Amino acid sequence: MAPGQPTPLQLPAFLHGIYPAVHQKTRKEGLRCGEQYRKDGTFPAPRQMLEVPPGEVVVAHEVVDFQRERPAWRLYMVFNVISGLCESLDWQNSFHVGDTYEAYCRQTAWGALYFAIGQTAPMSAERVALRLRAVLRFWEALQSARYLFKNLGAALTLEELMVASCDWAMDAWCPVGEASVRARLETAAERMARATREDSMEAILREMPRALAYARNLKHRDVVAEPSFQRQRLAALDSQAFERVSGACTSELLGQVYAWDRQLGRQ
Repeated sequence: MAPGQPTPLQLPAFLHGIYPAVHQKTRKEGLRCGEQYRKDGTFPAPRQMLEVPPGEVVVAHEVVDFQRERPAWRLYMVFNVISGLCESLDWQNSFHVGDTYEAYCRQTAWGALYFAIGQTAPMSAERVALRLRAVLRFWEALQSARYLFKNLGAALTLEELMVASCDWAMDAWCPVGEASVRARLETAAERMARATREDSMEAILREMPRALAYARNLKHRDVVAEPSFQRQRLAALDSQAFERVSGACTSELLGQVYAWDRQLGRQ
């Protein structure tokens, strides 16, 4: 690589190929990871890395993977590695194993991006900050590819992908939108990393209207939509329950809204 040129994006060979082959290779990789983890608590590096040609498309979400007979970069299939890993360990301590594997993957460009856009639980402020910071470390390499994510059509740039997957984080934690996507993500990650409970509560309240827009068949919508009610109920959550929603992720908040609506129905 010539001086001044960006670092090329590399993905594990097990993520490239036709769908059946990638499915088989990723499961096998998961079993291999489980075997080593059982021995010494670590994970092996992928046996082979392949350079992604600049501008080539990476399939980042399963819902857009319709042409399964065609070779493609299938980033979303990292979930199959995790499944194979947990299977090889008989699903014992699967949450801890998953967290450990995520920490390992965040040291790579492909793992950082997978966990940042996938909204894998937990979605606490602390965990999301780690994920966003990991993506930011590999920003230049990740910019060289294009991505398909949830909607068919033109492939997305990295900036467009992060907006499509993490706009909630930027809106909740860096609501001023004049800066670049990268700058807003940096600010959001910094604020999440040092957030107090009150900081998280304010971010959650900023994001609640979006969560409510997705809510269907609420029996007490007028009540749960009141910021004063939301603040009161958030303050009453124990530390574990609050941590789960502390990142202000829309899907987590939506689950909390439904829980409040059910509680009101029992009163």
